[in-house]
Amino acid sequence: MSRSIQRRLTRMLGGTILLAAVAATLAAFLLAYREAAELQDGLLRQIAMLADRGVLADPSRPAGPAAALADPESRIGVLRLPADPPPAWLPAGLPPGFHRLSDQAEPQRVFVRAAANGGGQVVVFQPTETRDETALSSALFTLVPLLLLLPVIAWLIVRIVRQELAPIRRLAAQLDAQPADHPGPMADAAVPEEIRPFVEAINRLLVRVGDLLQQQRRFIADAAHEMRSPLTALSVQARNLGQARSLEAARERLLPLAAGIERARRLTEQLLGLARLQAGTEPAAEVDVSALARDLIAEHLNGAEARGIDLGLDEIASVRFPATPETLRLILRNGLENALRHAPDGGEVTLRVAADATEAVIEVIDDGPGIPTAERVRVLEPFHRLDRGAGDGSGLGLSIAREAAERLGGALELADGPGGRGLTFRYRQGLAR
Repeated sequence: MSRSIQRRLTRMLGGTILLAAVAATLAAFLLAYREAAELQDGLLRQIAMLADRGVLADPSRPAGPAAALADPESRIGVLRLPADPPPAWLPAGLPPGFHRLSDQAEPQRVFVRAAANGGGQVVVFQPTETRDETALSSALFTLVPLLLLLPVIAWLIVRIVRQELAPIRRLAAQLDAQPADHPGPMADAAVPEEIRPFVEAINRLLVRVGDLLQQQRRFIADAAHEMRSPLTALSVQARNLGQARSLEAARERLLPLAAGIERARRLTEQLLGLARLQAGTEPAAEVDVSALARDLIAEHLNGAEARGIDLGLDEIASVRFPATPETLRLILRNGLENALRHAPDGGEVTLRVAADATEAVIEVIDDGPGIPTAERVRVLEPFHRLDRGAGDGSGLGLSIAREAAERLGGALELADGPGGRGLTFRYRQGLAR
């Protein structure tokens, strides 16, 4: 299920701000309501004080149960006890201060003040319903700005989130606009700091992809050149074979034709092996290196005996470790074929398997001409051949072995043979503890 960062941020920020706004609104409402109620109580206290001083006295009014203020909406009444007869709902003997009387049909808020002359009390009262309506109206009035701000805040959240995520969309458009065969790094000058490591990682990947594409183009060009040479030779040799005037001449011309076919076959097989290696679809498994070495010896034994080469296995230790079987076979086979190709007739080639507590070491040792130290790095590059090497090699075997070793997490190195003669093809593979 896909997740949208923009929608998620909008929901989270909007929800957080909405909750904060609701809490702030509720707090503001309660504070405003409480303040309005306190103002109402203050009004009752001031009216009682004015009535006690006679400011509200009206000699023309008849004596009655209560004196009402001129504002009918406030419904505030004033009593002077004992001069005014108390209403039925007012209990006798109320102490000075505020009281809430709710045991009658209409609850009242009452303030009692002792008269200044020491005789009687001043009672100011108001229905609580009127007070609550006034306080509620005042409190609701304070909510209007907050309620009007909510849609503005929601719009700002959406706009800010969209604006902050706009660099990602621009980077995606910039990446889509790049040519597939020549990718380049993306500009990260205006990228937010949090996204910069991700963009830098993509740029490093694009650089590696560009280098890989360049290597592939160079490899394809070299492979085409290498394939053209044997195919051209095969074409010439086939015409020469067709011009043979005798069976003996045809047989003589057939030998170089067969050698050319074998070289083309070997080059094609190496190219296919490299393609399978780069595909990397084979799963890893526990490999018995000793058994694999014996299989390779048996596979090349006939060719070695035909040239009088002493091909043998030196198994110092039995080795098993997890690897891709075909990849490991590719490494050892290329090393073994390279040794057999350059070993002299009647020479010696040894496949040695050894291990210690930390790593396995597999070596192919020959007594051929060897490789100069300065050339041992270059021969691991594709299609590089020594000028004095055997002419039937394609220059791919060692480079394929090196790439396969890197894919397995091992290391391939070339060293002098025993006594400084020949070459040692050495593959090291770490063992899991």
